[in-house]
Amino acid sequence: MTPKVFIVTGASKGLGAAIVKQLLAQSHKVVVTARSEDLLLKLKEAHPSQLEYLAGDITSSGIAEKLVDLAVHSFGKLDGVVINHGILEPEKFATASLEDTKRLYDINFFSYIAVAKASLNEVKKTKGCILWVSSGAALKPYVAWSTYGSSKAAINSISSHLAVEEPDITSITIGPGRVDTDMQATLRLKGKDTMDEKQYQSFVDAFQQGALLKPEQPGTVIANFVANPSPELSGQYVVWNSPELAAYQG
Repeated sequence: MTPKVFIVTGASKGLGAAIVKQLLAQSHKVVVTARSEDLLLKLKEAHPSQLEYLAGDITSSGIAEKLVDLAVHSFGKLDGVVINHGILEPEKFATASLEDTKRLYDINFFSYIAVAKASLNEVKKTKGCILWVSSGAALKPYVAWSTYGSSKAAINSISSHLAVEEPDITSITIGPGRVDTDMQATLRLKGKDTMDEKQYQSFVDAFQQGALLKPEQPGTVIANFVANPSPELSGQYVVWNSPELAAYQG
């Protein structure tokens, strides 16, 4: 199989790093980005011919275009993008400042759009895939998650619209479930005083009981899908372990 070329955001650790690991194991080429340059440099040193990186703030002006340019200049094309970065800061709607809401939307929504827009023309050339990492919070309300959940719902919507506007590509949102990442750690640290008590405790119990997913579980599915997308799923939101993605589980 001819190696393909992908961009993965939020790639230095957690789910993003698991996605990158799987793509590299399949001999694909990957351009990665995150704020942690030291972690990205280690990836580059371990895979010098397969990987390029750009460290920086994903909300900064021009970074999306630089990622695409880096992919095309380094590897000649772009077959797909996994837009994976994001933050969750539990805060009730009534007390969250407008400035904080805008900041979270810049990270969880507008930078997603920037990456997708910058990538679109190149992905169209390869009839590839734009994969947006979403969340079950887009469909189910959690106390103190209104900004996060609504940003993910907006991602689901824009992906579905992109799918009907651009039938030559596959645009899909995938929910990775409860994954043992820094986001979950932040939730346990900051959510106690703002979240619903039962909902908060369910996340704590999942961690303490070892029930959180390992990043490699949804990461493998996401990597396998972006590498070999199913066009019939374009426009849909699916959970990583849903029957529709059974073929991508291993």
